[in-house]
Amino acid sequence: MLKEPKKKAISGLPEGDLKITLKTFYGLEEVLKQELIDLGYKDAQVLNRAVQLKGTWKDVYRLNLYSSCAIAVLVTVAEFRIREEKDLYRNCMLVDWTGLFSKEKTFAVKGAVFSTIFKHSQFPFLLVKDAIVDTFRDRTGDRPDVHVKTPQVLFDLYVREDQVTISVNTSGSPLFQRGYRESSGEAPLNEVVAAGLIRMSGWDRRSPFIDPFCGSGTLLIEAAFLATGIPSNIERQHYAFKNLKNFDPELWEELLASVPKRVVGLPCRIVGSDISDEMILKTRRNLRALPFGRFVETHSGPFESFKVPEEYGIMVSNPPYGVRMGDDIAELYERLGTWMKHALQGYSCWILSSSEEGFKSIGLKPDKKIKVFNGELECSFRNFGIYVGSKRTVTDPEI
Repeated sequence: MLKEPKKKAISGLPEGDLKITLKTFYGLEEVLKQELIDLGYKDAQVLNRAVQLKGTWKDVYRLNLYSSCAIAVLVTVAEFRIREEKDLYRNCMLVDWTGLFSKEKTFAVKGAVFSTIFKHSQFPFLLVKDAIVDTFRDRTGDRPDVHVKTPQVLFDLYVREDQVTISVNTSGSPLFQRGYRESSGEAPLNEVVAAGLIRMSGWDRRSPFIDPFCGSGTLLIEAAFLATGIPSNIERQHYAFKNLKNFDPELWEELLASVPKRVVGLPCRIVGSDISDEMILKTRRNLRALPFGRFVETHSGPFESFKVPEEYGIMVSNPPYGVRMGDDIAELYERLGTWMKHALQGYSCWILSSSEEGFKSIGLKPDKKIKVFNGELECSFRNFGIYVGSKRTVTDPEI
């Protein structure tokens, strides 16, 4: 039997042993967990499109800065169970929202609801919003404004049947908005996806990394971040945790000061090219503000003219696969497969695409297939080991 809500109010921002949830894209959960292990968080638990751990507010700041595979960093504010719709409002009225942020800040409530308790999917968000506003009115005589598009404080509501979790989103806008992108193409690869793909590839961060379809340079830049140890979000200025009442600017500045900023070179060659001179110009614009920008090599021209580093390395690339390619898909991927066989012997080649026709046209049997999403688009990330002496490079019609 469900217990009645406790009469004692839940204090504002939690302290000490926080429950921290890092959200990510489908298929990147294990990659994110490994990244967290590399950052020193050994007890991370994998959830659906998320990884959860315990930590402090210093960890919250650090994870926002250093996690390249997370979309957002959430801190749990309240958890409780409900039996009917009004229980959500009653429990939310027990939270001291005025302890989290000031009435001068705008806020919004977003999230996901999977519960038969509610007849209308948007009603739970309205109830939480009303509870926040009513709490402020009761305690301060005034209320904060709601701003759905660009709130200064963002709450995440998750309801699974009778279980409710309310968290504060300490990132605000998604963490793939790194802050370094000055220019992009029509369909740029999501930065979090790019970082996840590079980690999935098993790149050792010492051998050459190449991308013959580099577009505006996302994979090259994320590879350089990984190789140098500079956090991917170093250029990002806006984090929602700065709008919370407990924001500690000295702690944040201390973290920023510890970041290595001076780069005298890369531990490996990172080389990209694109057939479009305009895209290479955009790549160079995106690189120029970054500490390692001058060390990443870029060239324009068709992939067949790519000057492949002599040492064995890795290729991670996102060749065109849009509708506008039409019948050119098969021809392009066939040329790509031929080039890989002859020019990339000894390389491990990873290709992201949503085109099954394209993959078939490559004419190589993949060693590995991984389902991933680039935004809402379902794609396949496939590995082709190009062995010296043409081992395992025969066409497989069953691909």
